[in-house]
Amino acid sequence: MVSSRKILLTTSRNPTSRIRTFCNELTRVIPGVVRVNRGKMSVDQVGEKTLELGADRVVIVDRWQGGPGKIEFFHIGASGLVRIPRSLYIAAIRLQREFAPTKSKPFHSLVITHSVGNSLEIADSLSKFFNVPVISESEASPKYQVAMHISNDATRRIQITFMLLPQKVEIGPRITLRRVMWESSK
Repeated sequence: MVSSRKILLTTSRNPTSRIRTFCNELTRVIPGVVRVNRGKMSVDQVGEKTLELGADRVVIVDRWQGGPGKIEFFHIGASGLVRIPRSLYIAAIRLQREFAPTKSKPFHSLVITHSVGNSLEIADSLSKFFNVPVISESEASPKYQVAMHISNDATRRIQITFMLLPQKVEIGPRITLRRVMWESSK
């Protein structure tokens, strides 16, 4: 269910406390993710740190107007970090502390669920990156602790929410996307 390899999660330089909290919360709900403080590390040094930790993928949360603005995905290639041509541009986030109190310990099983519509492509892409299955909500409840649910909000923006299973209670964080960029490989 969970990838045997780790995923390194870090930020752009000079993250705000909200970005650091957001990253900490992602490490709790996504198994196999290890958060590393970026500090003054270059992208090449992030790649070296990834290999040092035995990880094979990287997620970088970039800053925009003082908060999380973009999520970028990378994998390790022969020449270092290779950017995966997908970026999630964030409109808003809601942190776990803004929901009802939940467990603070990390969860060990995750599944991706989605509503109909354009969320399927994002669900499939995130499933491949995080190496977790995409299944229906009814199949997810007895087998997994947390669901990453992808749907559209009332304004038709894509939302990624984390739900405690089997109760189907939203625990956060909640990520509302401004847009998703599917860039062509060069």
